[in-house]
Amino acid sequence: MILVTTPTGQIGSRVLDSLLDAGDAAGDVRVIVRDPARLSPRVRDRVEAVAGSHADPEVTAKACAGVDRVFWLVPPAPAADSVEGHFRAFTRPLVDAIRSQGVARVVAVSTLGRGVARDAGQISASLAMDDEVRATGVHHRALCPPYLMENLLHQAAAIRDGGVLAMATYGDRVLRTCTTRDVGTAAARLLLDGSWTGQEDVPVVGPDALTPEDMARVVSEVLGRPVRFQRISGAEYKASVLRHGASEDWAQGVADLAAATAEQGFYGSGAPSTPETAPTSFRRWCEEVLQPATLH
Repeated sequence: MILVTTPTGQIGSRVLDSLLDAGDAAGDVRVIVRDPARLSPRVRDRVEAVAGSHADPEVTAKACAGVDRVFWLVPPAPAADSVEGHFRAFTRPLVDAIRSQGVARVVAVSTLGRGVARDAGQISASLAMDDEVRATGVHHRALCPPYLMENLLHQAAAIRDGGVLAMATYGDRVLRTCTTRDVGTAAARLLLDGSWTGQEDVPVVGPDALTPEDMARVVSEVLGRPVRFQRISGAEYKASVLRHGASEDWAQGVADLAAATAEQGFYGSGAPSTPETAPTSFRRWCEEVLQPATLH
């Protein structure tokens, strides 16, 4: 049996759709979901739902009973008092379930930067989670994307109304990207394969080597209107996150994450693309996702 967490999220929903599309090859599928009513009728008819949060040890233990493969993703929680505490809260139930329930394989969403990232906020916390899970000896695949294109959807209105794409990074340095769709598809492919063993990272890096200035030009061409890149400081970025309701520690973590990716370069030109796991180009994503988003 396969267990899927965050089945209504951007990545988890893609994982679930791909598994259901696979039919009998997927076998039985179970999900952990806070509100089962949010599942589509198609999903509700074909999966077993365990209500609750996978940060709850009792929920995770119940959901992992009889499961041999798990898709694991820690959802963002901007209101969390502590970034490290948030990731720890989700890690311990999984570690306990692996040890007590006999889970054989875990496919987790992680990030590029292992062995490189330092003081990188949520990135550091995610990599530490991987280490703790791997210490159990479970077969483990960490999907490692760079900057997710969907992060730009938060700026759809600013791009449309102001013609500005703003980031807390350098405009003339390559920033590798990928889509949540490709991450979810790669996860489903691993979950459907019950033969792999060991512990490995799986980079999920799109085909482009664009700088943020290049990205602004692509957005401009797709939208048919001028769009320019604007670099903002870490302090400005943190203040923006705070204005949207994040806690102090979460906002500082996001600012640290942005500084680490800008200065330490693990999302940069040195990260080779992996078209077999991340085929979607930035231009294609802009045409299919960003452009429709700017129309609302």
